Amino acid sequence: MKTVTIYTDGACSGNPGPGGWGAVLRYRGKEKELSGGEAMTTNNRMELTAVIRALEALKEPCAVELWSDSKYVVDALEKGWARGWQKKGWIKADKKPALNPDLWARLLELSEQHELRCHWVKGHADNEFNKRCDALAVAERERYA
Repeated sequence: MKTVTIYTDGACSGNPGPGGWGAVLRYRGKEKELSGGEAMTTNNRMELTAVIRALEALKEPCAVELWSDSKYVVDALEKGWARGWQKKGWIKADKKPALNPDLWARLLELSEQHELRCHWVKGHADNEFNKRCDALAVAERERYA
């Protein structure tokens, strides 16, 4: 099984507002950049979309090392929160509806195809790939601003 490293980020101006997402996929020294955006969205939707689009770009099951500056994404996947929300009909432990169930459902579906390990990286810090994802996301957001 190939090991692919994926970095992702989302950006939004206003919440909701125009947003963008960016991803960098790395495999054996090669890199692929992906990005996109929406006119009216939220930061968390862009964070989720970045991960989804990156996983959708993989052509076969892979061991994925996912790096994101989104605690929302990393914690919900690593701590099993998203699976719990799904099992409870997209209701959280506090009895409130989970946000973005459409995206979470797709992400959970994709995560079953790969061996996914999530890592949190401090945003806007020294990680060159997180910085690149941020630049991609901001450029896409600006197209809709």
